[in-house]
Amino acid sequence: MKMFFALALSALSLLACKPKNQQATPPAAAQDSLTQKNTPPKPDNAHYAPAFEGQTRAPQVQTQTDYEVILRSDKLQEPWGITPMPNGNLLLTENKGFMRLLNPETGEILQDIKGFPDVDDRAQGGMLGLCLSPEFEQDRMVFWTFTERVADGNHTAVAKGKLPQGADKIEQVQVIYRASPTYDGRLHYGGRILFDDAGNLLVSIGERSDKQTRVKAQDLGTSFGKIIRITRDGQAVATNPFMDQPGALPEIYSYGHRNPQGLAIHPETRALWSNEFGPRGGDELNLIEPGKNYGWPVITYGVEYSGAEIGDPPIQQKEGMEQPVYYWDPVLSPSGMSFYSGDAIPEWQNNLFLAGLSSQHIARLVLEDNRVVGEERLLADKGERFRAITEARDGKLYAISQSGKLFVIQKK
Repeated sequence: MKMFFALALSALSLLACKPKNQQATPPAAAQDSLTQKNTPPKPDNAHYAPAFEGQTRAPQVQTQTDYEVILRSDKLQEPWGITPMPNGNLLLTENKGFMRLLNPETGEILQDIKGFPDVDDRAQGGMLGLCLSPEFEQDRMVFWTFTERVADGNHTAVAKGKLPQGADKIEQVQVIYRASPTYDGRLHYGGRILFDDAGNLLVSIGERSDKQTRVKAQDLGTSFGKIIRITRDGQAVATNPFMDQPGALPEIYSYGHRNPQGLAIHPETRALWSNEFGPRGGDELNLIEPGKNYGWPVITYGVEYSGAEIGDPPIQQKEGMEQPVYYWDPVLSPSGMSFYSGDAIPEWQNNLFLAGLSSQHIARLVLEDNRVVGEERLLADKGERFRAITEARDGKLYAISQSGKLFVIQKK
């Protein structure tokens, strides 16, 4: 019986991340919000009261600027990460263990890039997030996360390598960090990576899903359920909050996370934001501060996939644990996210865009004073599970879906 429930839980968790390969249909982009307004809200999975007004189900808003959504490519293979290059091209990771260079104006795949360490691509594993060195035009260095298979399981790993101009192979590859402990599982790796303003790497790491591992999100002696901050060589940054605490991993920046798959820095305040999958209900948007505890699995606005409550007793607030700025119930299944800093669509400036998997839309959040005051659903008519979204240097947004599509969102 225990084996039956374990398999059932794993299968339900996989639904949040596996593709449905539905075909996109392209009616006018403006219909996205109108469809949302005419659709009755889905019932909550849990019936917990928010900690403050506006913490969930913010008022619906609608973009007033005319914009269009164009399917640029349908030739990708389960893409996971996406980032713009200095020359305007896009660099993407694909789940099976390689990267692709793509022309966003034509959709042409310019280069298949290989030479990466082997990945464990079972279930939610594989090649994950990526980012470029802030000095990429000079050093050509790329940083990425992946699930590394070892003899007794796997773990989230961080690597770096040099991508020479025009090359089809990554060079000088080094694995600079490995999450600990190794675990023989297939779920919840986290995997987003970006540079902070000081030139250090921020990396999100999941708590590996299972009940025996989820509690390690509260354990400062493991990487599970953490956001870490490391140097380009994989060392803990000297100013990290637990640098001198006995028994704590010095690379930890924040903890108490479930499966954080989105990281983004606000264009003006430079604050770090993260999203994470809740269980059934309770997906979260968090404002990340060093040393803070974000509560999982002690506090949550979700329930088990079976419908059972989490915790004994189940609680949503506790002293010393941070509240999410915003949560979703029913879930968004948020993965990659990006702030909009361009001026092509001024009403979007400093708005946050999140890729939704099971929800099959892009969520646009309007933020004021670190609170969500409006939410809009974009691309909800496409029938796609969106994995990531990024802003290019020309002010256009590019979104990738698990079925292998690349969409551009731009002003008409």
